[in-house]
Parts: sequence; structure tokens; C-alpha cells
Amino acid sequence: MNRVEGIDKVTGRAKYAGESGEAAYVFAVQSAVPSGAVSAMDTAAAREMPGVLAVLTCVDPPVLGSAEDAELALFQTREIAFHGQLVGAVVADTLENARAAAAAVRVDYAATAHDVGLRADHPGRYTPDKVNPGLPADLSYGDIEAGLAAAAVSIDVTYTTPTLHNNPMEPHAALAAWDDEGHLTVADSTQGPSADRDTIATVLGLRPDQVRVISPHVGGGFGSKGTTRPPAILAALAARAAGRPVKAVFTRQQMFQLTGYRTPTIQRLRLGAGQDGKLTAVAHAVTEQTAIRTEFAEQTATCARVMYATPALSTTHRLVRLNVPAPSWMRAPGECPGMYALESAMDELAVAAGIDPIELRARNDPATEPESGKPFSSRHLVECLREGARRFGWAGRDPRPAVRATGPWLSGTGVAASTYPARRQPSSASVTAEGDKLVVRIAAADIGTGARTALTRIAAECLDVPTGQVQLELGDSSLPDAWLAGGSMGTASWGSAVAAACADFHKNGTRGTADTTEEVAADSGGFARHAFGAQFAEVLVHPGTGEVRVPRLLGVFAAGRIIDQTLARSQFIGGMTMGLGMALMEETVVDAAQGGFVHRDLAQYHVPTCADVQDIEAMWLDEQDPHLNPMGSKGIGEIGIVGTAAAIGNAVWHATGQRIRDLPITPAKILSRSDHE
Repeated sequence: MNRVEGIDKVTGRAKYAGESGEAAYVFAVQSAVPSGAVSAMDTAAAREMPGVLAVLTCVDPPVLGSAEDAELALFQTREIAFHGQLVGAVVADTLENARAAAAAVRVDYAATAHDVGLRADHPGRYTPDKVNPGLPADLSYGDIEAGLAAAAVSIDVTYTTPTLHNNPMEPHAALAAWDDEGHLTVADSTQGPSADRDTIATVLGLRPDQVRVISPHVGGGFGSKGTTRPPAILAALAARAAGRPVKAVFTRQQMFQLTGYRTPTIQRLRLGAGQDGKLTAVAHAVTEQTAIRTEFAEQTATCARVMYATPALSTTHRLVRLNVPAPSWMRAPGECPGMYALESAMDELAVAAGIDPIELRARNDPATEPESGKPFSSRHLVECLREGARRFGWAGRDPRPAVRATGPWLSGTGVAASTYPARRQPSSASVTAEGDKLVVRIAAADIGTGARTALTRIAAECLDVPTGQVQLELGDSSLPDAWLAGGSMGTASWGSAVAAACADFHKNGTRGTADTTEEVAADSGGFARHAFGAQFAEVLVHPGTGEVRVPRLLGVFAAGRIIDQTLARSQFIGGMTMGLGMALMEETVVDAAQGGFVHRDLAQYHVPTCADVQDIEAMWLDEQDPHLNPMGSKGIGEIGIVGTAAAIGNAVWHATGQRIRDLPITPAKILSRSDHE
């Protein structure tokens, strides 16, 4: 079926947070130093400028209900922890007036020495109590050193990934309005209206029933809108100070500083295997950064706990607190950078052992989840690899590097595996008969993935009616509470609630409700639930310019039942395209001297365009898994990006004989390596 909201989007009727009404504007004043303190602020000139309604500063901080979340406790301290930190804001009648007045605010600093350099031997490296989402920071079994010593072949390599930014098309924005009774309505660009409402209420010292979040349309998020961001709090504080509705719309440059990013990583992989290719040891050690006042521990090495059978495993995470904004969620956090390193290392091990990369992975496919010993609810990784090999034309592949040419270009192919957990979270939903429609209500978020369409299909199937008879309402925290659109849990969480509400409707005839809290709690035992896939890449590398082109990408996935084929293909291909960007171009450079990000716009931070994405295809196996949810589905929003960068990097090695272990793989790195060799 076509997207439910398709016509609204192409005609412009779909309204986003920044377009949701008439309001004054607030523009931020940001720190020009990465470390130190604000010694004084002079706002006199700004207050006299045209249209100015209010000025907020950290010298005279507004009252908050909670300062526990340092990223949202706006203006509560003069201490500066990173370049670009919010130290004030100006509210005015127009955006232009607000921006001009913000520029007129004078800020004096007592600057101190800063540290923005991530390195594996940093003296401040420490072990977090947990990594996201509440997993053990370290997990080991068996004797790693003995396993490596006994190996017939082993590798010890280090991979790095840079700072990456989400860059959704729609900027982070919020419009806040207070009523006379102290109730707050926020039109926010968020991936989770229910959670957003609760966080806003906590920060402002309100009850959840005093806050309403409206978010009917979201122009992408990739995780950056998964949790509450500063624009919502900034708009609310500004509206309270100005006594009228206020809109906060971040610029692209502000988004680079204030709305999260994927932490850079340093990953050391030590793998050992016998003559038969069976692993004897896997050690995956990760170093990554976090902020001075906020801890975010990406679960980068946890993918190694579920991927391959080995008698000895060690996975560790270490953090370094730096003068940087807080890292946060970005599509497939943990699995994306972790599988890049693990799957690149598996390719290196295959080369060292003289075993085909697909065969090496097949020989180490575990019967049960290595971490827990639980049986998999379903695991068809080897089938994905075999089917992908068939479709990609892998048979007869010459394993030797740098021996194939297509005109002036060197050509090569690579493969990597993908995985992502199949989880769900409690959600609620209702179904009512209203005239000739069956109205389904749930506070879900459609961030461009097609949630409206998928949930409409699920409801229609459960109610046994045509899809045109179902009317779906979402994107509003006043609707039944729902989990956010993140962690590839949206459809599984919301669909379970919708299915249960439809079942209740069948019993009652006019209304059905559901809360899946108890049902989801039963998921904790019995089975390890994961989606799996295989990524294949063909690359062309020009030895004279170092340019890398990707003429073919193929992804084959095993992700349970596919609810809507068109939406699924779009999600898979979108993830693979993002993985291509990660492999070849995406990188946010840090200015060591000034302490800020050098790349702060889309002119400098390159993402793939249509010319970069040539023949890209995604397909899936017909996987039946009865241990997941009423739909039998697994999340698909994130697994597409997992493994893609590794497949491309492995193909670059096959084309050139050069192993580039530091993303992105740029022409400069290829030419530099060629000159060196």
C-alpha cells in the first residue's frame, strides 16, 4: 500500500515542529571556549535591540525542577565543559532580530586548558559501570592468552572510527506555549512523544499531566531525536520568560554541537584460529569518549558476544572524559562501529588462514548465543551469506588482492555480516468504532520510516477490515503511551500493543485497549532474539587519484516477517547508503587547538548523494520466528547500516592490497599508503 501520509508530505500539508504555529523566536548564545567559566555577561546592548522580548543567561539562571541531566539543565552553571555550550539566549519577535541580538551579547571567559584528544593510552581512561542499554561493560570467558598462543593463525589489529553526526533532513526544533494554568504544550521534533513529555516535565519541575508533546511528523532522526534535546527546554524557558509562545529551531551548525553524535572509537581486535578456521580466541577492546559532565557509554564490543563460537572471549569498554559535547544515539549504536571492526578483522583472519571469508564465518556459526548460552529464536546468518554469494556472483572469486583491473580502475569485492538485537518495549494502544472508521490511537512516532502505514496494515489485518477503514492517530503524548522510535523496536513494540487492542476490540465490539507491559516482561527468558544479515560490496579504486567508487551493494537479511515490502526495502537501502557514507566520506574533524568541531555543515560533512549510490539492492529470507511478537517481525531500521562499511573496506583491500583501518577510506589515505608501500 502507499504511505498513509504520502499525499500530505508531497503537497506540504504535513506540518513539522518548526512549522507548527506563529511564535516569537529564541536564538542561543554559545561558549567560544571549550573549557573554563563565564566570568561576566553584558546583555545591555542586546536588550535595547529591536524586537527583543527577553534574555536568558547562566549568570542569572532560570529556575528548573531538575539539573540531573547536564545537557538539558540549561544555563544552570557558569562552568564551561565544551565549545558551543549554551550560556545564554535571546528571545525576539523574529528570527533575524533574535539572532542579531544574540550576537550582541558580550561574554567574558576565564578559560582553562582543554583536552579533546581521544587516545587508547589516555591517563583518564576508566571502566564505566555499564554500557548502553544497561549491559556489562566487560564480559569474558575462557583463557584468551592461551587461546591465542594455541592458534595456528592469529591477528592483532586496531581499527578507528571518527566522530559521526546524524544529520537528519529536518533540523531539531520545538515550539513551546504555556497556558494560564501553567500547562505546557510543546511541538517537538522527537522520536518519542511519551518519553519526551516525561523528560520535559522532570527538567521543568512539572507533573507529566501538565505537559503535552505534539509530534505528528518528524523529518528523520537516526537516533539524534531519540531522547529530549535542548531545543525543547530552550523553547519552554524562553516562552515562560517572554510570556508568549516561542520557537527554537537549531541551525545545522548548532546541531553539530548540541544534538549528539556517534563517539569516535579505537578498537583493538585479537583473533586466533586453528588450521581448520575454528576460532580459538576473540578479544575486542574498545576505547571511546564521553563528556565531562555526562556519561554515554556506547556498547561497541557487545556484538562480539553474539556473533561467533569461540572457547575464549574478552570484550571490554573504556571511556575517556573530554571537553566535548556528549555523544548520543546514532543509527545502530554499538553494533555499527563494533561490527565494522569485528568484520574487518574476520576478513583479515580469513586472508591469513587462506580460507574464503564466507566459509570462515560459516565454520564459526554458533549453535547457541555465546554470551548467554540461550538458543536463538532464529538465526539464519549462514543462509544470508550463501544466498548473497549466489546472487552477488561470489563463486570463483579470486582471493588474491590487486590483480583485477577494469580499465584504469582496480576492482575488488568484499563481504561482512550484520546483526542487531530483536527487542520490544511496553506500549499501550486503543481502538474505537467511530462512524464508518475504526480509529487506532497510540503515541508512536513516524520519523519517516512509514510507521503509520505499517501500523495501519497491522490493525487492518487484526481487525479483518480493509486498510481504508482504519484511521491511525499517533505523534501526540495525550494518546496511549508508547515506546520511542529507536533501537529497531518501534514496529515490534507498537504493533504488539495495536494487535492486543484489536483483540480486545473483538471481545467488546465498540472499544479495545491494551497495555503490553506484562506480555513484554515475558520476553526476558528462553531465547536470544537477533536479526542477521550479509553485506556484499564491489568497489573500483583509481590508483592515480585514490578515488573509490561502489558500483554494487547487496544486502541479504533475515529479519522475521516483513510487514510491508516497500517500506522494508527502503529502510534496508537507507541503512546501507548510510553505511557507504561511513565507509568513504563521513567524518567530523575536531580542532585540537580551539576545541570545537571543524566540520559543522553539509558543505564539509559529506554524505552520499545519488551519484555515489549506484546499483544497491536489498532482499530478505522468508524467516518464520514464533518467539518474537504477534507479528513475527524483527526490527529493520538499523541492521542495514551494520556491516556495510566493513564490506566496503574489505573490498578496497581486495582491489588494492591496502588495508585501511581508519575510517573513512579517503583518496588521501589510499594515496598515502601507496606512496609508503
